[in-house]
Amino acid sequence: MNSFARYKILLFAAVILCMPLHAKADDTVYTKVDVNPVPVKTPPPDYPLSMKRAGVSGVVAVSAIIDEKGAVMSATVAKSSHADFENSAVEAVKKWKFKPAQKDGAPVKMKVTVPIRFNLEE
Repeated sequence: MNSFARYKILLFAAVILCMPLHAKADDTVYTKVDVNPVPVKTPPPDYPLSMKRAGVSGVVAVSAIIDEKGAVMSATVAKSSHADFENSAVEAVKKWKFKPAQKDGAPVKMKVTVPIRFNLEE
C-alpha cells in the first residue's frame, strides 16, 4: 500500500471518529404544547430614568424562545408602546427562568410572548 492510500484511509478514519454518535437534537420550537412554560424567576426590568422623570408608563411585548431546561434562548421586541422601554424589557426577560413547556410528557422549546409593564405606581 502506498503512502497516498494510507493517508486516505487515515483521513477517512479521522472523519468517522469525529462524527457525533447521537442524532441531531430537534430544533423544533413549539407554539402549542400540552403544558405551557411557567416563570419561576422573573427579575424586573430597570425603569429607564428618562421615562421615569417624564412620568411615562408603557408596555413592551417581548417574544422569547424558552429552551427545554427553562432558560431564555432569545428575546426580541414584538410590540412596544415606547422605544425607550424596549432594551430594558428585553434584557430583563433574558434573565428570566421558567419551568419548561412539555409536549407528550417531555420538555420542549416553546415560543412565548411576555408583556412587560412599566408603571410608575408599582
